[in-house]
Amino acid sequence: MISRYGIFCKVVEYGNFTRVGEELGYSQSAISQTVKGLERELGMTLLERRKDGVVLSKDGQEYYPFILRIWTAEQALEQKRQELYGLENSLVRIGAVTSVTRNLILPLMHRFKETYPTVSFGLLQGEYTNVEEWVNDGAVDFGFTDLKMVSGYENIPLYKEAMMAVFPPGHPVARKRVVSLQDVADEPFILLDEGKKSEALHAFSQNGVTPDVAYKVSDNFTVLEMVRQGFGTAMVYPSILEDAKSEDLVVRPIKTPPIRQVALIWKNWDTMPFAARQFVIFVRNWHKKREESL
Repeated sequence: MISRYGIFCKVVEYGNFTRVGEELGYSQSAISQTVKGLERELGMTLLERRKDGVVLSKDGQEYYPFILRIWTAEQALEQKRQELYGLENSLVRIGAVTSVTRNLILPLMHRFKETYPTVSFGLLQGEYTNVEEWVNDGAVDFGFTDLKMVSGYENIPLYKEAMMAVFPPGHPVARKRVVSLQDVADEPFILLDEGKKSEALHAFSQNGVTPDVAYKVSDNFTVLEMVRQGFGTAMVYPSILEDAKSEDLVVRPIKTPPIRQVALIWKNWDTMPFAARQFVIFVRNWHKKREESL
């Protein structure tokens, strides 16, 4: 809706109430009353009414540059509002644990850009502690992490994922359909490094099992390749196995597996940038539809 300042500037431009009314969809009387209201507000006559139209009065000539600036600023503000609603050239900053990026975050980013093609993304990847620090410090707008590893954040739980045990090709454990944590711990263990908060180490501790941690590796695919080459055993998330060549590995479910609750977390909804909030809403709707289809 155009303001009284905008209407006044258009009247000055056209020199005619009727033409402005036709353009804006108002009656000639409504345009005239709007200008009179502005004149009452300023306490002086701004326009001289003539038979062939209207022109600025002497006082109007003094005020017009200031009114025009207000109208120009209003138009700029409205343009910015429209840009934000279209997320024009906006940046969405995401923090994530590395293991959820490929199968969860990248597809969501791709779908979001189908609707908002000019949106850019900044993606920081790390461990659980990193993601919490980034969200808390404002380095990212929100993060994808394990909900059990954080507290005090607004969140959307997305899905649970239980770790699977992985053994080298031809390993004797292949005869078992389900293995125990002890089966994994009896071999040299290749620990997927999840930082200070490790689901694997927590599960071992909770079940009174002490693994022989021979290697600590942060990259999931390096872990699998080390298992493949016989360095030891490991535990990884199923989403990683989906993208890896696991047919030549022995993969088994675990009786009491480490389980993580993957969730989207953020610190303060009210201070989150508009584009980031739209992405969170997009993820929430995606998750709802996914749950309904299961």
